[in-house]
Amino acid sequence: MSPNEHLVASAPESGAKGAKSRSGVGVAVTAVLGGALVALYALAAPFVTPALRKVCLPFVPATTSQVENVLRVLKARSGTLVDIGSGDGRIVMAAARRGFQASGLELNPWLVWFSRYRAWRAGLHRSTSFYICDLWKASFHQYANVVVFGVPQMMEQLEQKLASELPNTAKVVACRFPFPNWVPERTAGEGLDTVWLYDATTVRGAGREGQMGREGQTGREGREGQTGRSPETEEARQ
Repeated sequence: MSPNEHLVASAPESGAKGAKSRSGVGVAVTAVLGGALVALYALAAPFVTPALRKVCLPFVPATTSQVENVLRVLKARSGTLVDIGSGDGRIVMAAARRGFQASGLELNPWLVWFSRYRAWRAGLHRSTSFYICDLWKASFHQYANVVVFGVPQMMEQLEQKLASELPNTAKVVACRFPFPNWVPERTAGEGLDTVWLYDATTVRGAGREGQMGREGQTGREGREGQTGRSPETEEARQ
């Protein structure tokens, strides 16, 4: 066989090998990209999923001033403490260093695991606990102190839940945004670092008054609907 004939005969074989090589590279690239997308979803899902809920707590780390202000208004307190939306655990760990038996409720599992690791590294794992938990499904009757970094659209609903579940001796600390209907007994800090301290007995009374006011308003509206006349109309008739 001449050299030219040999080249012609081997050309199809070389082309087949090249096609197989390119196919293998394509499969490898697809597998790598697919794995990267799965890993990205696994990492991002805990952060994105809360945002799809009706009311969510975004993860915004507390500043040093905010942590200090929380501890300042709770200086004379002790016992159990829960941080609602505990993030990376800094409030829980700071409270544990002050002698509290502190817990954190957080919807993001990555942040919960990270908080547990930080507490273990700091030697605080015996006085801290972190739970993957939806705050609306949690019960707060066992906590003497509550800390929350909330958002405006959730505060009214949360104050109703806390007022119905907390013991009379409990204290509540709101950070960044106050509760809309409760009257604080003390404040500390300024601007975004402001914290508001509330007493459970006081806020429970405020909650009952608010509920009675709403029930009274509903009753008046019902009576007006039954008579078909408003109080102003009745007064004019007299």
